Amino acid sequence: MVAEAENKSITINGEVITPGQNGLVRMSISRLPTGTLIDIPVHVFNGKKAGPTVLVQAGLHGDEINGVETLRRMLQENVFNIKNGAVIVVPILNIFGFIHFSRDVPDGKDVNRSFPGTRTGSLASRMAHTYTSEILPQVDFGIDLHTGGSQRHNFPQIRYSAEDIKSKELAEIFNAPFYFASRQINGSFRKTTFKMGIPTIVYEAGESMRFDEDSIQTGITGIQNVLTELGMLSKKKVSRQKPSVHLSRTRWIRAPRAGMFVPEVKNGEQVAKGQTLGLVTDTFAKKNKKIKAPFEGYVFCINNQAVVNQGDALFHIGSLKTKSNQ
Repeated sequence: MVAEAENKSITINGEVITPGQNGLVRMSISRLPTGTLIDIPVHVFNGKKAGPTVLVQAGLHGDEINGVETLRRMLQENVFNIKNGAVIVVPILNIFGFIHFSRDVPDGKDVNRSFPGTRTGSLASRMAHTYTSEILPQVDFGIDLHTGGSQRHNFPQIRYSAEDIKSKELAEIFNAPFYFASRQINGSFRKTTFKMGIPTIVYEAGESMRFDEDSIQTGITGIQNVLTELGMLSKKKVSRQKPSVHLSRTRWIRAPRAGMFVPEVKNGEQVAKGQTLGLVTDTFAKKNKKIKAPFEGYVFCINNQAVVNQGDALFHIGSLKTKSNQ
């Protein structure tokens, strides 16, 4: 009988987590002007038996707290009690943004536009460099948790890289209500992992600075689905009953004029071509402009801002069909 191979050790910030051990590593980043040390908490769960290493992270944008709560609950409930491989869990990557209720770091730069970073660059660039150097070389798969921006509510969705078939497979396994390919942005975490050969998916759900229970529960289930499919969790798959909907193309619908915005559909709703999605009206009830769906599809993001300017993104909708088929 051949003995099963032992898993590899995980080394972060000079600390070694050997197979069969769990640990919390604090990765030093910088100090506040008061001298207070700022570090990134990194939880490592290293199984005894060989398997893949999965990075699950949240809080890359400090004001996107849904993912933070998702991972907090999973840590509290000991969900990452794996047998094979390793899971690296980073509940809050952008500590500076989190404590300042901000998307960015204090110098105004976006960490998710600063990868892979440099050792002597801006604060955001240094954070990205440390992360890229210390953690990413040890990772086989990545799951990055995000929310919509200010006032924009994303219905639970997975985004993957069209150039990476394995990321699409991960998206299907996660089984969020929607999944679709999205372009890689220069300086983003996902583009850097793609260049390093690490299949990565981005889970978008809810909006910044607000908890959304459905988004949190869908995220917990999706992460468990992935870990189960990779053979890291022994319990049965806990997928939603409905299969994920693959959107072939997406489009933002923008405000035709400035005014009061009143949506008339719910997020996640299927809509018909020409259906009224909402309207923009002036405050004197003299003029209003209906916003209609340009094609049949699904609404997967709605702007909750009540007063909008011309050109503001109001709805994000996706279609099951390609443009040539419509």
